[in-house]
Formats: sequence, C-alpha cells, structure tokens
Amino acid sequence: MSIFTSLFPSLTDKFLRKNQVFLQAVNNKGSEISNLSESEFKTKISQLKENYQTAVNKGNNRLLEEITIEVFALVREAASRVLNQRHFDVQILGGLAIWEGKIVEMKTGEGKTLAATLPAVLGAITGDGVHIITVNDYLAKRDTVWMGQVYYYLGLTVACVTQDGAFQYDPFYKLDTPQQSVIDKQRDKEGSFRVFYEYLKPINRKEAYLCDITYGTNSEFGFDYLRDNLVYSLSQKVQTGHSYAIIDEVDSVLIDEARTPLIISMPDEEASSLYQLFAKLASNLKEEEDYTANDKEKAISLTEQGMDRLEKMFQGNIFNEKGWILVHHLENALKALRHYKKDRDYIVKDGKIIIIDEFTGRLLPDRRYSGGLHQALEAKEKVPIQKESRTLATITIQNYFRMYKKLSGMTGTALTSAEEFKKVYNLDVIAIPTNKPMIRKDLPDRIYRSLNGKMKALIEDVRDRHNKGQPILIGTPSVEKNELFAKYLRNAGLPFEMLNAKNHEKEGEVIAQAGRLGAITLATNLAGRGVDIILGGYPPTTVKTQGSKEGIRNGETEAITPEYHKWEQDREKVIALGGLHVIGTERHEARRIDDQLRGRSGRQGDPGSSQFYLSLEDDLVKLFAPAYLSSLMQKLGWPEDEPIEHPLVSRAIVMAQSKIEGFYFDIRKHILEYDDVINKQRMAFYNWRDSILQKAESGLLENEIQNIFKEKNEEYPEELLSKKIEQQKITQEKIIETFKLLALQILDLMWMSHIEEMESLRDSTNLRVYGGADALVEYKKESFYLYQDLKEKFKIYLIQNIKSFAQNL
Repeated sequence: MSIFTSLFPSLTDKFLRKNQVFLQAVNNKGSEISNLSESEFKTKISQLKENYQTAVNKGNNRLLEEITIEVFALVREAASRVLNQRHFDVQILGGLAIWEGKIVEMKTGEGKTLAATLPAVLGAITGDGVHIITVNDYLAKRDTVWMGQVYYYLGLTVACVTQDGAFQYDPFYKLDTPQQSVIDKQRDKEGSFRVFYEYLKPINRKEAYLCDITYGTNSEFGFDYLRDNLVYSLSQKVQTGHSYAIIDEVDSVLIDEARTPLIISMPDEEASSLYQLFAKLASNLKEEEDYTANDKEKAISLTEQGMDRLEKMFQGNIFNEKGWILVHHLENALKALRHYKKDRDYIVKDGKIIIIDEFTGRLLPDRRYSGGLHQALEAKEKVPIQKESRTLATITIQNYFRMYKKLSGMTGTALTSAEEFKKVYNLDVIAIPTNKPMIRKDLPDRIYRSLNGKMKALIEDVRDRHNKGQPILIGTPSVEKNELFAKYLRNAGLPFEMLNAKNHEKEGEVIAQAGRLGAITLATNLAGRGVDIILGGYPPTTVKTQGSKEGIRNGETEAITPEYHKWEQDREKVIALGGLHVIGTERHEARRIDDQLRGRSGRQGDPGSSQFYLSLEDDLVKLFAPAYLSSLMQKLGWPEDEPIEHPLVSRAIVMAQSKIEGFYFDIRKHILEYDDVINKQRMAFYNWRDSILQKAESGLLENEIQNIFKEKNEEYPEELLSKKIEQQKITQEKIIETFKLLALQILDLMWMSHIEEMESLRDSTNLRVYGGADALVEYKKESFYLYQDLKEKFKIYLIQNIKSFAQNL
C-alpha cells in the first residue's frame, strides 16, 4: 500500500478495514448455531420478527443493527445446508455493504445472487417486504427457485412477478415424496441455470407482494405501480409499499434502462393512415438535400428544400397546426429509415416490430417507441400498423426507484459509473475483492485496417484455439453482427452455438456449457445474463451411495460415475489450455459492457484470457480515427489482416468511450431534471386520487364534493338527488359509488391530457432558449400554472357532471 492510499483511503478501503471485526463476529456466531435444527432456524427468524415489531412500537429503531450478525450467521448456515454453498467472507462483506444501502461491485462468478440473500433476509425481518430486481423474467424465476430453498428453510415466503404471472416458491406444489429427492438432486446441480417449474405455484400478484421477498424485473415492478394508480378500488392495488429494493445488475437497470420511461397507454381512435405514404416518400428523399441526420441524437431535420417538397405534395401550409402533423410524420419515417436498423435495433416477428435492448441484446416485447415512431417502423417493414396510443401513466426508472426508502444494488461493473450513482441516486460504490486472486490475462486490442481483415484474423485465431481444444466465447454488439459472424464461422467450417435475442429461451443452458472442451459460443452482449461459465462445462450428476440428501452434506460419500470422471479430465485439459478465451468483436460505447464481457472468463481464480478485435470501420473507432486513415494505410501498402498495436490507440479508444459515457450521462441527467418536475406533480396527483378512493370507502366523499360546490358558489343538488333516490329506490351507497367513478374518470382523462401538454410544453420552452431564457426554469414555471389549471378544471367538470347525473337519474 502506498503512502498516499494509507493517508487518503478510498471508500472501499475504509469499508473493508472497518468491518473486519463484524466479519469475525459472524464467523464466531456461525459455530454457535451450527447445531440448531431446521425448526429452530424457523423459530429464531419468527422470534426476531416479533422482537422487531415490539421494538419499533417502543420507539427502538436500532434493533436491526443489533441482530445483523445473528441473521447473517443464520443465513450462511442455512445456505450451507440446503445449497451446499457457504458464503465466503467476501460475500458476507458484500451482503453487509448491500444492507447499508451501497452499490457493490463483485466480479462475475463471485456469487452476487447468494450474497443478496443476507440483506434480503434481514430486510424481511421488518415485515415490510423486500423487492429484488433482476434484469429478466428468466432470472426472477430461477432465483425464486434456487434461493427459495434458503428462504424456505428460514420460514420466509418468496415469490416472483413476471410477464407470465406471479409464482410462489412451494417445495410441495407438484412433487410427491419419491419425486422430491430426484428433482431436488437435479436442482442442486443445475439450479444456477435452469428454472425448475415444479416448485413455482401460480398465485395472484397481490399475494406475491405480500410475501417476505419478491423477485421481478424493473418493468414489472414499475408497471404494477402505474397500474395501482389507475384502479377504481383500493382493494385492487397489488403493491404494499416501497420499503427496500436490491437491484441485481444495478448498472443495467439504473443506467442503461434509465433512458426509457415506463409508459401505460391506450389506443387513439384517431390514428393516422398516413404512415405507409410517408414510408414511401422517405425512401425518395436525399440526405443533405432534403434533410439532415444527427447520428448521436438519432434526430432528423428537414431542409428548406425538403419543406418545399412536402408543401407541394400536400398543397398546403405546413406551418399551421395540421401542417406540423405532416412534418412530424415525415421526420418519423426518415428516422425509421435512417437511424433504426432491422436486427440491430429491432426484429420483425409474427408481423410485429419488437425492440432489441441495445445493451443486453434481449427482446423487449412489451415496449413500443412513442410519438408515432413505432408505427413508422411498422410501415417501413410493411407489417400491420397498430393504432397510435395516448399515455395514461408514465414514470422513468430513476424516479420509480427513488421512491424506495432504502435502495442498494450489485453488479460486476460499477466503478466506472460511480459518479452517476452518487449524483443521481446518492449511492456510494464499494468494490469487494475477489475470493481468489484474479489471474485472467487481458490481451491488448488488435486494430485492423478493414472489417474484412479483422474477420480473417479473428477466424484464424478461433480456428487455432479450437484445434487445441480451448473453449471460446465470442461477444458481438448486436443481433445483426451476431448473424454476420455466424456466416464467417460456418464458411470456415467451425462448429458453434449461437445465442442471441431470437432464441433466448435456452440461453442459460447454452452459456452454462460454454466452458466445455472445444466449445465455441457466439453471443450478443452478455450484460445481465446472470449465469456463470464453469471450465469443462457443468459437471454431470454423481451417484449417491448411501444416506439422505442431508447425510451426504454432512460428510458421506458419493460414487464417481464414468461421465463425471471424464468431465474432471476435460476440465484439467481446459485449465492447461489457459481456460476460457473471450473475444470481443467490437468495443461498446460503455466501458462497463466490455468489462462485463471480459468478466465471463477467469471466475473464482480460474485461468482465462480476453482480447478485442477492432477495425477502422467500427462505429466507435470512427469517432476518433480520421476518415482518411484507412485510405492512407491502403496507399502505404499496409496489409488489411495485419494489426495496429500501440498504447496510444488503446488510450484513444478509452477516451472515446469516456466521452460517449459522459454524453449519455448528460442525456439521462437532462431527462431526470425535466421528469423531476412532473414527478412532483405525479406524486401529488396520485395522492389526490388515493384520497378520493379513501374518502369513498370511509363515507366522506359526499362531504368533499359538497365543499367543492360551496367553493365554486354552486348549489349542491341534494333535494333533487333525495327525490330520485326515493322514486327509483336507489341506495345512497350506489350514488356515492357513481360520484367516485365520475371523479376518477375525470381525473384520469385530465391527467392523460396533462401528460401530453407537459410534453408539448417541454418542446415549446426549449425554443425560448433562443430568446435568452432558461428552458428548465421556464418549464418549471409554466408546468406549475398547468397543474393549478388542472385542479380548477377538475372542480368545474365534476360539478357539471354531478348536476347532469342528478337531472338524468
């Protein structure tokens, strides 16, 4: 350790030094509880829950700090018994950092999923519910079953919410006693990459949120929150609050996903039929002459010539309200043509446009581009055009997760985004050391003059390593590039497994076997896939000689099958060959994604290596390499398959990545600044809406409505309503229910219009910059007036509707 680091230790150094005593205490406590029975474990957790509630009622909020050591020791022992996995010391420290509300960087293969069980159980003691966010439904189901064994052993309930519905972990759901031991043994071997549906009992979403621990994706939690604020009865709400969230692959969720807001929409009956026409028109326009394109912002601007062509075609003024709609349609058609590429940004499947996540390569079937862009893509690809939609409710990922009283997360790559985590979420980043020393060799980048030259060299490298038997993982930035590299591998006669967004159902099993002797795996970006690659592949099942499952875990032996013996031999060969070799075919815009790809190799002290192959034709390299460099090298006779290797080039790439990361950070920060304004209004509006539901259920709604009539100097039609009630024998409860529905329907329609007005306001205030005004200040001021206007109009509309209802009853 240098003098500087000893005088000015990092956050990580301070954390590790401070908690060595805590770690020793957990280890000591473990020996005390090792003789407890399963029922005693359940009793312990139940008692801690009761003690916590008693302490809170007495005003003692420090009990959780006092019992942390005991809970961590109980979880560690439970995992050792049911998973045969004992938390390493570094996992104990990682779990503590997560509990303290920090972002934890733990390298791939270090056991983040297991580490999260420690703070999850401690959070469950409060009874407020713990939400564990995964990057996809597959991992939510997998972890519910895999880690569910630990929670169940401790007497806690665990569930998951997915697109397919909600499920609770239940070891007796579909299995009788003879089946249990067979399936359970298989789960021990394959639980880290397979979902065992025999343990997932279907339940409703409300029941899932009532469990102690709930797994799910950020979109499922976010959309449930939005739907809860569209209900017409408090009993229809499914979420129970936002107490504590632990986010797996936190950089993917809070940074990569943050640029896309969650939106619930409804079809607009006045959807335009002009999309097909504008798709044809866009293909006839010329860039620079009729329009200009901004690749960074994916923006299109019509030139004067383009405007003139549009006016002549539609024979009208495009600067009035109807004319701007035409401009909007044409710009969307040009965006779809110029900036959005099939098999890179989206795929066409079953007559639908499905967005591809640019960071993980996964399909996003529940997402649609807004503002008519999705319809423009449908017209471009000549698939059925769905109606445009109006936004009912929306929230950004940032503001959804900032609602939690306590937030923390874990990932393999967080340090490069530490500034954003601190500024946006006020979360510190702690880098937990690996359990064993990292010995992976990260080889220098190879840069080639052309894409063809890069491909030739890459294929030869793959062939040489494959002939020796070394397993290879090739990472590509998109589905489009995946398909391209697949063609090269086929032409070279090399066998491979391809993994991309089009066949992701079994991707966990494919990745799990990527470490086999001689395996070649071609995959899109692996950020968030959550499955470890074991050298030699996943070991086959051994044959038990005697005793129960518990007996084996207490030291009894298993017979080694011939298959297992061969796996051991293959594993030793793979280790001798240098372990898994990872090849990156391009650098990603974010350094984190490159680091995640590298991190697939060298887990738990295994040998491994990584190298990136680049060309001057790659998108990222074009950002810093002069346009003439390729032609100059060609004139100088530089062979296209000979690499350029120089530290200056590597530094230039890192600088380019850093600039792009800063650019996207500014975009996310900009989105957040504006969304903070509407977020305050959203919170106030949803509280207002909830108050109507609460007053309706408590019998106070009529008084509230009468007060609104008085405020507006209007006469409440009490006599008329009383007569109608007597004549038609309608109950007072029915009248109040109708008032509630009227109030909520008016509110929801007004909020829908308010969202659209706020979007238009943002566009108009941006133009005021040219007049010297601050766009954000103008937006805040005007949005305040808009919200006040909404509140006043609601009262007027409610009075009008209640009068009309009373007269027509």
